[in-house]
Amino acid sequence: MTILCVRFQLPPASEAALPGLLGLLEEFTPVVEALPPDGALADVRGAERYFGRDAVELASVIRVRALALHGVDCAIGAGPGPMLARMALRGARAGLTRAVPGDPDAIAEFLAGLPVTALPGVGTATARTLDEYGLDTLGRVAAAPLSTLQRLVGARTGRELHEKANGVDRGRVVPNGVSRSLATERPFDRDELDPGRHRAALLSAAEELGARLRAVGKVCRTLTLTVRYADRSATTRTRTLAEPTAHSAALTGAAYAMYEALGLQRARVRVLALRAEGLAPAEQASHQLTFDPVDEKVRRLEEVADRARARFGPRAVIPGTLAA
Repeated sequence: MTILCVRFQLPPASEAALPGLLGLLEEFTPVVEALPPDGALADVRGAERYFGRDAVELASVIRVRALALHGVDCAIGAGPGPMLARMALRGARAGLTRAVPGDPDAIAEFLAGLPVTALPGVGTATARTLDEYGLDTLGRVAAAPLSTLQRLVGARTGRELHEKANGVDRGRVVPNGVSRSLATERPFDRDELDPGRHRAALLSAAEELGARLRAVGKVCRTLTLTVRYADRSATTRTRTLAEPTAHSAALTGAAYAMYEALGLQRARVRVLALRAEGLAPAEQASHQLTFDPVDEKVRRLEEVADRARARFGPRAVIPGTLAA
């Protein structure tokens, strides 16, 4: 086991504490990838040799130091690759490390009974398609012929799904991944049940992300919504945008769509967070031109608003809904 996936038990709206915790991991290995808002991947192959301890023992030391220095407990998953470490983390809880052994038989046994949605990157649509053909567990997907999977979900997706279900983990830890994303949170003063206030918070967060992206000359490819509830549980959804963008209206539309898809009914929400990921230079992004004069007008107004905010402050121009 050479990869650790760590989820820090941060209080709501405390993402600012993550850089310090990443620094703690970097004392053991320089190969650390941030998984905001509260996690990280760490490749500890070199640390195992240097400290003479295996990954599970290093995880125990990391947990003790996080508690002693930062007052933060953590749950840790360990595995031979990033994918398996992430999956191991699903079954871990604060104060414990769940480990997937590195031998193929143990990996196959670990994966066999898990649902298809346990694989990172497998969404509900793909899972629904596979379920219609009785492929509802990773063991059944692993046993299915590759050609069958490719007919069901496509050549590339089928090949990746077949490899992952058989424990083939081609992922790697990419250091300094935190610079590839921007995030913002909207905590509520009390557990909030009103969908109208949820949407207002999402609008505010999307406006802020759009302004920050445009200020640094970036666009994002994906948007992630995290909803934290009163019982400290959370739901996360990620959507790939139609095109890389920093347009606030597009970000708001994607955020609303993910929120509506959750179907929350009187959920006691404590924090809403949005993260723009897959950042790239704006000058390298393409934009689909339209004949819609409204879209062109909105984008020009956005440029004017950005100039006003740069001169008079971030609240110089805000949507009328938020002003009300």
